[in-house]
Amino acid sequence: MAIRLYSQPQIGQAWVDRFQGRQPQFACILGFTETGLLPGISAAGATPRDRQFTALADAEFLYSGVQSQPRYPLPPLTAGASPTLISRAIVAAQRIPTLLLNAGLPLSPPVPCVDLGGTPARCLSQGSAIDLPIVEHLLQQGLHWGTALAEQADYLILGECVVGGTTTALAVLTGLGWNAAGKVNSSHPHCNHAQKWQVVQAGLQHLPAGSDPMQVVAAVGDPMQIVVAGMAIAASRSVGVLLAGGTQMLAVYALLRAIAQAGRLNWQPEQVVVGTTRWVAEDATGDTVGLAKLLNAPLMATQLCFANSRFAQLRAYEQGYVKEGVGAGGLAIAAHLYRGWHQRELLAAIEALAAEYAAIGTIEARPS
Repeated sequence: MAIRLYSQPQIGQAWVDRFQGRQPQFACILGFTETGLLPGISAAGATPRDRQFTALADAEFLYSGVQSQPRYPLPPLTAGASPTLISRAIVAAQRIPTLLLNAGLPLSPPVPCVDLGGTPARCLSQGSAIDLPIVEHLLQQGLHWGTALAEQADYLILGECVVGGTTTALAVLTGLGWNAAGKVNSSHPHCNHAQKWQVVQAGLQHLPAGSDPMQVVAAVGDPMQIVVAGMAIAASRSVGVLLAGGTQMLAVYALLRAIAQAGRLNWQPEQVVVGTTRWVAEDATGDTVGLAKLLNAPLMATQLCFANSRFAQLRAYEQGYVKEGVGAGGLAIAAHLYRGWHQRELLAAIEALAAEYAAIGTIEARPS
């Protein structure tokens, strides 16, 4: 079984059946929040300084693959390897068209990337993460690019790279009225729920009662969320949408639904599903499935397994490190739908790229 359905299985199965063998388009939306610089908030970079460059490094690797002297090397992690290894292996081997969009980064990526005119988010604890005019602008950019990309493929895979994004996800979900405390995931092997909740409570105390969804994002969100929400709303009108991520994309699902309702924007719910990895879906330190069921969101996950990988950094995923990011889970789902890949083909492609990476001394394989 390459894909498992965890919530809304009838909608999920109909979506899988509809897009089996169909051409996908991958778009990875890059963003930044100063929330990700809080000590210990994220493991997507061993130190706060490392985390300033995670999205830049992931984007460069996704676009260019292994380079002997990248502009931004992949940041050192406490354990594991960046999920961009998974994503790059799939888009390169299956030749899936890929577009990078900059929703708001402190620095421009060193590879071709659409600049959406956004800004990095301030730490959500301040309750003023993004200026409201920027949020409104990014929604319009999302609607535009969702419409444009829908003309080029049968379905869109929308991925993200935002360090600290599960904390902004918790904040937006809570701000929208959902009881999401204790349900989101993290890049840590044991989710730091107490720290996240403390930061979220600090930010939400500044949010006026009755705030609309755009005001919630402005107060405690990140720039990726509003762009992907707009893209999914617009694209769903004509093609399928796979929100490629875990609890960050479940927050986007809740957000897009709230925005569509508040703004009376047309969208097609049966076209939109959330796809992630089993490391997220089955993480006992979060409750991704419970959150998906709470939101009535169709959730599915690749059953990709690294237990027998010859690379320790990949085996670390089985201990709960990293789990997801850069659209990895959604791309693994698409790899099965598009070319019929199962565990053997996925692992072979990812390990081939890891071996190439090992040749420049940044990842280690055990002796065969």
